[in-house]
Amino acid sequence: MSSGPGAVQAGVSKPLLLGLAGAGLFVAAMDAYVVVTLLPVMIADVGLTIDRLEQATPLVTGFLTGYIVAMPLLGAYSDARGRAPVYAACMGVFAIGSILTATAGLLPYAEMPWLVAGRVLQGLGGGGLVPLTLALAADLYRGPDRVIALGSVAALQEAGSVFGPLYGAALAAAASAIGGWRFVFWINVPLALICGAGLLLGRRTIRTQNAEAGSEIDWLSAGLLGIGLGLLVLALYPDDPANRATGALFIPAGLLSLALLGLYAWRQMRRLEPLIPRPLLRSAPFIGSIVANLLIGGALMVALVDVPILGRLVFNLDQLDSGLLLSRFLAGVPVGALLGGVLSARIGLRPIALAGVLLAAAAFWLMSGWQADELAVNFGPLRQADVALAMCGFGLGLVIAPLTGAVLNMTRTETHGLASSLIVLARTLGMLIGLSALTAFGLHRFHQVLGTPQLSDPTIKERVDHLARLVSAAFLQEYREIFGIAAALCLLAGVVIAVTLRDSYRFSATASR
Repeated sequence: MSSGPGAVQAGVSKPLLLGLAGAGLFVAAMDAYVVVTLLPVMIADVGLTIDRLEQATPLVTGFLTGYIVAMPLLGAYSDARGRAPVYAACMGVFAIGSILTATAGLLPYAEMPWLVAGRVLQGLGGGGLVPLTLALAADLYRGPDRVIALGSVAALQEAGSVFGPLYGAALAAAASAIGGWRFVFWINVPLALICGAGLLLGRRTIRTQNAEAGSEIDWLSAGLLGIGLGLLVLALYPDDPANRATGALFIPAGLLSLALLGLYAWRQMRRLEPLIPRPLLRSAPFIGSIVANLLIGGALMVALVDVPILGRLVFNLDQLDSGLLLSRFLAGVPVGALLGGVLSARIGLRPIALAGVLLAAAAFWLMSGWQADELAVNFGPLRQADVALAMCGFGLGLVIAPLTGAVLNMTRTETHGLASSLIVLARTLGMLIGLSALTAFGLHRFHQVLGTPQLSDPTIKERVDHLARLVSAAFLQEYREIFGIAAALCLLAGVVIAVTLRDSYRFSATASR
């Protein structure tokens, strides 16, 4: 019997262990996007008005920042202390964050900062679940079954993003008499306890080699990396987007982030056993997977943020219909992630990853040509916009499993937690950098395209209508350009994959040690 983290005693069901971990991951993934439909009522209950909506963006970025900080820390810690205890601790932090979020606005001084703190704690706990569940899948399965398991986990995570907004809206409406939006977060507490307790009960069936050897992890290096990345996210946050593209903390937080990340790099070069093993840092497939995930994360954020805004401001859809328009994209991601794992096991990692990014690039290119009446254009019996969105989501989902498998299949089982955390970390960091950079670019281009409107129509109504048409045209041009940038990001990711990924890494010998 193997003595690695994935050593499972006879009689224990691997699908049951992975299912328990996946259930907690699914709940956390839903909470990443659940605020999309709950945001207006949440900020109203903590004293914010809808005209200051930019102040509520930390409810989204705070959760994702928790992801960024937690993943390098907890992925490595699970390699040394075992998956189950760290998973249970993450579920505990997630439950505490849910309690803080649910009680925001009920007590004096427990308003917006309290709500943001709850979301950050939710992100810290939820961020740890991502690498832990991926690592557990890699621990439990070998060969072709591994990449299928990884695809299943990725599909489950992405499915949470699909159901999150609809789940939040439906549950809040159903529970309007017993807390409304707060009930959405209260229900997380028993769910987190069930998943965490289930993994702890099965902890004796999974033995961690490093934990038995009493090895220690480099907490200082992990802290430098996590806090440095968190400060980078803070530096890129635009706190006053109406007046300036960058926030007030751009320079101080950015310089401090660079200093901490520089100290981390210097420490890694001097240590005999660095946090990220040197063979990985010298590996073209590892570097390529990280860079490709960074680029894909930026493209992914374009679709998540810009499609609903385009629906509201250009296609004149209401909030629900804008969310349903985005659901065409979101539905394609888990389907692509699951199929990507199956096809990679049969065909190979590089061809499937390439097919995914090229398909997404083609979809973004189609979207860059959208017109104001795009929703009235059909492709056979289907709307052309729906086909492009589903194709884009499917392509981005298709690439998840092969890029993850390329790294995990070339690492030993005792470092699966760290390796998987770095993969998801790169994609999430790409999403956040993309959100900040493209927001700044979009605001700049909007004002450039809009210019100074010349309202010469004779009546007030005609002037207002003329201005509305100018604004709609400016938004349409802005988002068409951003979709073109997303297509370029996908093509660049394709070049990186073609150059760095090698299918000889599919089922390497090191993966089964």
